[in-house]
Amino acid sequence: MDPILLVSSLSVADLAAFGFIVTVWLGIGWIIEHPSAKRPSVSILMKSYRRAWMEAFIDRQPRIFDAQILGTLRQGTTFFASTNVLAIGGAMALIGNANQLDGLTEALPGEASAAALRVKLLAVVFFLATGFLKFVWASRLFGYCAVVMASVPNDPEDGRARIWASKAAEINIRAAMNFNRGLRATYFALATLGWLLGPWALASAAILTFGVLWQREFASLSQTILAKDRPTL
Repeated sequence: MDPILLVSSLSVADLAAFGFIVTVWLGIGWIIEHPSAKRPSVSILMKSYRRAWMEAFIDRQPRIFDAQILGTLRQGTTFFASTNVLAIGGAMALIGNANQLDGLTEALPGEASAAALRVKLLAVVFFLATGFLKFVWASRLFGYCAVVMASVPNDPEDGRARIWASKAAEINIRAAMNFNRGLRATYFALATLGWLLGPWALASAAILTFGVLWQREFASLSQTILAKDRPTL
């Protein structure tokens, strides 16, 4: 596949729509991770709860409960990573199958060419691959967090306990950040499927996805609950 030929198969509206969804994706990520102090996002609020978790973890005996929570978090990242790999495989199989691609071209509205459809499916793969890499790194970081937690002394009076528990909290926060980035990339991969219906459908899907993410992070019941009487760590 000649990259220049593939890109030339797209219209100006297609290129503008793709640039728009990438901008929206990056924009909502920045807004979620850098909100105003008056209305923090769920992702930011959870940072204080993760730090509070590690503070409580120091005195908890036994620590089986904490290990179970961390195991559940790792299972979640593994599940989404596996799902993204399967989706990438399906998209790549479709891209490489000329007969199925021709059939899809005939079924879709408009006059999209097979080359244009390949580019659009590659855009979906781009978001899925980004999500996969974020999920894999999140799983790795949760593993690092488990090791650091295991190194925290059982004696709360030990001067190393709070220092190492704080390190575990920060690694846990980084893992959660990458997991959330992977989820956002997956959401926008689904939105990019709208491109198969045309540039306006892609732009509309981008706006809809932005709205869903903004509502969940800033205007949901979960955000209200977490913001009330939250830890100040």
